[in-house]
Amino acid sequence: MAVGAVIAVALVGGCKAQAVDQDGKAQQPIKISPTKTEKPDEPGGSDGTGGTEQSESGGADEPSGPSKRERERTATPQPPPKTLLAPGQRDGQVRELQARLRQIEWFVEDPSETYGASTTTAVKGFQEKRGLPATGTTDTVTWQRLLAMTHEPSKYELYSGGGIPASKPDKRCMTGRVMCISKESRTLTWMIDGKAVSTMDVRFGSQYTPTRDGTFTVFWKSRHHVSTLYDSSMPYAMFFSGGQAVHYSTDFAATGYSGASHGCVNVRDEKKIASLYAQVKNGDKVVVYK
Repeated sequence: MAVGAVIAVALVGGCKAQAVDQDGKAQQPIKISPTKTEKPDEPGGSDGTGGTEQSESGGADEPSGPSKRERERTATPQPPPKTLLAPGQRDGQVRELQARLRQIEWFVEDPSETYGASTTTAVKGFQEKRGLPATGTTDTVTWQRLLAMTHEPSKYELYSGGGIPASKPDKRCMTGRVMCISKESRTLTWMIDGKAVSTMDVRFGSQYTPTRDGTFTVFWKSRHHVSTLYDSSMPYAMFFSGGQAVHYSTDFAATGYSGASHGCVNVRDEKKIASLYAQVKNGDKVVVYK
């Protein structure tokens, strides 16, 4: 055996060094023996011709494992993302999708539970911005990206355009003629002898001018009322506690829950409060509860 070969064998038997290729991946170590030398696998054979590496004695090496390129060709393809929501769908999860898109200003309308053209356009824009396939349908990948960028919508974000389901009526609302007003669901339900006649969205005063809780009675109605304190219009006003009244609000109709009153109970549906105003009488009960 040549002196160089002896030195090479001695080195292999000591500390083990591992080479890396240009991508930083470990190469298979070269095995040295008195009879042959094995080199790392190379696509198409070590000589680039597709032939088999020959040993020093002229015999062929043992068959090597599949190359990296071969492994990539035979790898199992990943299944496509699963579709969760699609155009034409109507349900609560569509409402959540719209509310989340609204948080990051991809959807400007109020959530409606209907996956229509505007929702499809918003989803496409969100997907294109993030390099995802712009299909307009909400798949698992799109949904996970949206979840990571948004918070769970509140009830008022989900129903920014109205339609919040009314809370269970307070027990004080179950007898007589009552405007039953829930701060939790932000609804006013007109009830007669325990039966709901109509329900409408309402908003209340801010933390600095809160709407008072309690049981009251309507003591004054003013169809075209104007506030002398704030110089603002209060149509269909029905006063129940000092200067606090149930009345129509053009600001509530325009801006929704982003604003607040000075303590009154604002209604944004003019047709509904016009009908309510025609039915309510002085002396009817008002219950405001949380």
